[in-house]
Amino acid sequence: MSTSIVVSLGILACLAADSIWFWFGRKWGSQAMRMLCRLTADPRESSRNAHEKFSRYGPPLLCVAKFFPGLGAVVPPLAGAEGVSLARFLAFDTLGGFLWSGFYVGLGYLFSNELDVAIRWVRHFGTALAIAIGIPIGLYIGWRGLVLVRMIRRLRLRRISPPMLDRKLKSNRKVAVLDLLDFEEEMDGESPEAIPGAFRVDPAHLRTSPHITVPDDVEIILYSSSGGDTLSARVAVALKRIGVDKVWVLEGGLKAWREHGFPVSQSLEAPEVVAERFGVRLPSP
Repeated sequence: MSTSIVVSLGILACLAADSIWFWFGRKWGSQAMRMLCRLTADPRESSRNAHEKFSRYGPPLLCVAKFFPGLGAVVPPLAGAEGVSLARFLAFDTLGGFLWSGFYVGLGYLFSNELDVAIRWVRHFGTALAIAIGIPIGLYIGWRGLVLVRMIRRLRLRRISPPMLDRKLKSNRKVAVLDLLDFEEEMDGESPEAIPGAFRVDPAHLRTSPHITVPDDVEIILYSSSGGDTLSARVAVALKRIGVDKVWVLEGGLKAWREHGFPVSQSLEAPEVVAERFGVRLPSP
């Protein structure tokens, strides 16, 4: 195939996809970024990383963003949200598409002879190779599906409604409410509201930190400031894996708590206060 045609098609494909996300960013601003970042393992860190790099390098970051996993997906809508002109976006994105497409086309050209050898080898051992690769992948997908089904069943029994949480907080039971730090609030720069008495924790640290102590008589209630339960559910599963069993997810998060008319606070409990009251020791945000 003609090298120029392959590179040109690669550039056009990059421009078509990136222009759509640029338009989303221009029209919906930070909402487009939130939607993309929620697909990552750590939405807050992904959002922070993209904003830091864009503030440092600006639109020229489009030239190299595709070479970094995850960054290429969030830079086009971020450029739109930051008010980059369409002409500058197209210029830098075209250059970035050229560098990205040209790099991989060049690799294919340099190693074309080795590629022919690999194709001939696959023709001879293709069936065995497919079995050797396909069976582990199939087993892994099946296992992950089973884990997902079991997680959903557990979480159906591990949900707590806002009225029930309110009754627990007014009783003498030991209930530690954890506000899971949401990347949206850091982007908005506003003073976040919280359930009175809640302790704020970075969910990324909570899922990975080995230094977690929860007494047996303490119940943990998780909620996120956004309306969804996905983030809380993932943290609940991670805590159960390390032996923290009394974990509940607040249905609807802080949004549902507000809708029921329960009070909110502009301040959060300090880690030292929570540790002294309940004996709970968790990683700080």
